[in-house]
Amino acid sequence: MRPVTILINGRPHQVPRGTVLAAAIAEALGPALRRSVSGQPRGPLCGMGVCMDCCVTVNGQPHVRSCLTLCEDAMEVRTNE
Repeated sequence: MRPVTILINGRPHQVPRGTVLAAAIAEALGPALRRSVSGQPRGPLCGMGVCMDCCVTVNGQPHVRSCLTLCEDAMEVRTNE
């Protein structure tokens, strides 16, 4: 399968087609997607779209659950990290 290239916080990252966005972000940046109000790193908790801890901004749309979203070519992702 042909890989896809996504931009994570402005940096290109290539992953196999069909990769879940949360996995691609963890591979590129480590497990933290955002920081809590006290500054602690936070990552996905449930991995099945219930907790909302994995939300990122995709192509300008906020609050996208990265654990339920497949990577697409040229996707622009912003974490709160």
